[in-house]
Amino acid sequence: MDTSQRAPEGVHVDEVTAWLVERRPVTTPPLRFELVAGGRSNLTFVVTDATGARVVLRRPPLGHVLASAHDMGREHRVIAALAGSDVPVPTAVGLSGDSSVNGAPFYVMDHVEGHVLRDAAEAGTVLDEAARRRAGESVVDVLARIHAVDIDAVGLGDLGRRDDYVGRQLKRWYGQFQRSNALTGRPVPLVHQVHDRLAATVPEQQGSTIVHGDYRLDNCMVDGTGEVVAVLDWELCTLGDPLADLGVLLVYWAEPGDTRAALPGAPTALPGFLSRAELIDRYAEQSGRDLDLVPYYVAFGYWKLACILEGVYARYANGAMGATDDTYEAFDQTVVFLAEQASAATDELG
Repeated sequence: MDTSQRAPEGVHVDEVTAWLVERRPVTTPPLRFELVAGGRSNLTFVVTDATGARVVLRRPPLGHVLASAHDMGREHRVIAALAGSDVPVPTAVGLSGDSSVNGAPFYVMDHVEGHVLRDAAEAGTVLDEAARRRAGESVVDVLARIHAVDIDAVGLGDLGRRDDYVGRQLKRWYGQFQRSNALTGRPVPLVHQVHDRLAATVPEQQGSTIVHGDYRLDNCMVDGTGEVVAVLDWELCTLGDPLADLGVLLVYWAEPGDTRAALPGAPTALPGFLSRAELIDRYAEQSGRDLDLVPYYVAFGYWKLACILEGVYARYANGAMGATDDTYEAFDQTVVFLAEQASAATDELG
């Protein structure tokens, strides 16, 4: 049978089918692959067999730039290690590090039923106000549970260095920004200024925990009651300062009438979701950590995102992503906006 007509870009159907049947014998070919998330992040496919049973395949984006940011082995290792914890993750099926199977490493995990709330329209449709309240609470509670995992007991004690997380991140992303900015050739002085302020005032790290690296509502899956049933997208996971995750969550957590949200149309601006202040109070209650310096971590979150998007802007500016003028200008303005928000957050520190 010719499978080429049903093979989406990024999937070698025959090879992946043979691989999956070997590791999950209940799988019944033929398989259908549906791309549900793609772009600059890892590609995610829902795989449905002839009986209707589903699993999920993750692989790096096509032509990705930073291999270290798309480490399939790392993602698979983390969700496999957390399977016995109270952190909700999909069950890992298997990992292929052999690029001859699918052109790149990939892993497969069980499919979880639920909703990924990417925008306000979807959140308003699938959750009522009480469920949105519960979703806000559950996102915070699960974050606290991630940070409470005994990293040695689950076998992740060597996932990364435990100390100086923020210092290392500042060095990594500033270097990335400088390389990208050299390609755009435009001045963004606030990124440099905020970097210097952050580097000069790094807080003492409160323990060493799992750090998700990109923890936000749309990297969680919720059920109809708002309960988080799976945490997704562990590609940036490492060990380090737990409050960095809280800072990122706050960067994406919009309030009604918000002018500071990192992305427009955020679902958390709908009635029912916790306010930022309620989110901080609940995390403090659940984790027992001192949150007096939360503005620092919010500033770091905005700054880091500005550095990442400068890289995207540089690729648009150099024609690598076939950008329209509108897309090109939007990333230009977004980087500046994020740098401004980072600067404003550092001002809150006095």
